[in-house]
Formats: sequence, C-alpha cells, structure tokens
Amino acid sequence: MQLQSQKVKVEKSAQYIFDSLSDVKNFEKLMPENISKFEITGEESFIFALKGMPEIKLRIKEKVPYTKLVLGAASDKLPFSLTGNITAVSDDSCEVQLDFQGEFNAMMAMMVKGPISKFIETLAGNMHKL
Repeated sequence: MQLQSQKVKVEKSAQYIFDSLSDVKNFEKLMPENISKFEITGEESFIFALKGMPEIKLRIKEKVPYTKLVLGAASDKLPFSLTGNITAVSDDSCEVQLDFQGEFNAMMAMMVKGPISKFIETLAGNMHKL
C-alpha cells in the first residue's frame, strides 16, 4: 500500500526542516490533536498512539541530508515506512511531501487506508509548526 500527502510549502529552509525532522522530539508538534501518547524511546525513536488506535513505535531508518528522512516501524508485525521528501524552493522555503509505504494484507489495508491518509495529511499540514 502506498499513500502520499499533498505537497506543502513551508517558509523555512530545507536544511531547517530536515534538521527539525531529524530530532524525533519535534514529531510531537506535528501530531494530530487526538494523540493519546507520545514518548521518546531513544535518540532516533519514539512511540505514539492516537485515541482508539494501538501504539506505534517509529525509528529513523535513513537520512539523506536536506532532502529525505525515512522513518520505519520498529516492529516487524506491521512493516511500513514513512518518508519525508524535502525539496528546496528557495533559501528560506521548501516543499515537503510524505510518502507512506506499508505491507498489509487486503483486509488490513482496507481498514487502515483512511486513518493513515488522514494522519499523513495532518503531519504534512503541521510542518509549519516546526
């Protein structure tokens, strides 16, 4: 399953956004309002939960300075990744698009597609909060 957020323009440099996303504690600022848990579990990992959903542990898997940051599920039970693609527009603005890739069976994919789509749109829409 592959989902993409809208591209959002942020009035910050690509380097600033990349550096901000590289610090996992900043993800709390991006979370939707219905978050029920957010906990840093390491320098490059955190756990979060939305109301009524199971906890998800994410870990930074890959960094390509100023253009890409990949988060992946820390558990193999639900293998997925969330990639932040950062494109510099000017010295002080950039575009960010989130790309979700997950390996789910058809039934699970049907159940999670809506909530995940909404979730990544919220994360992208909150980029200006960094």
